[in-house]
Parts: sequence; structure tokens; C-alpha cells
Amino acid sequence: MSKKSKRAVGIKYNEAEPSQAPTIVAKGYGDLAEAIIASAKENGVLIHEDPYLSEFLTTLDLGQSIPESLYYVIAELLAYSYLLQGKVPQSWRDAMPGIDDKV
Repeated sequence: MSKKSKRAVGIKYNEAEPSQAPTIVAKGYGDLAEAIIASAKENGVLIHEDPYLSEFLTTLDLGQSIPESLYYVIAELLAYSYLLQGKVPQSWRDAMPGIDDKV
């Protein structure tokens, strides 16, 4: 993908409001996409590259919640990112004692 067609989308999940869907907080193409990615890296935000997912997410407006059809995809990405950071939700600890030893 050329720099011109590169795109980036930032989503935010509010841990304090787990019943709310993640929302679009940044999006852009080309140089703006590069800046979004650079800012994410500088701030320790994990990055997932998926051209099909980003193509769809760029059609959403800033502040818009992700559609229900993407809940499972985004939930899997969020869960994986939490594990990469060594975070284990309390509900997982309750359901699977000893999970902290495996992460």
C-alpha cells in the first residue's frame, strides 16, 4: 500500500463503561494516517494492521460507535491487546483460576 493510500483509524474503548461500544476517535489517509500511527506508537497504543477492517472503519464518523456487526472482531482485538500488555480481566480470573500464571 502506498503512503498516499495508507489509512489509519483509532478506536477507543472506555473501560469505565464496558456496556458502551468502542468509538472512532481518529481517522485519516496518507500523511495524516502516518501521524496517527506515529502518535499511537509514541503513546504505547498497540497497532493492528488490517486493510479490510480499516477500509470499513474509515467510513464511520468521528465519535461514532462501531456497528454491532464488528463487536466480535473488535472484542477479540481488544482481548488480545490486553493479554499482550499482561492484563487479565477479573471475570477471566474468576472463571479460570491460575490464568495469571499463564499470561
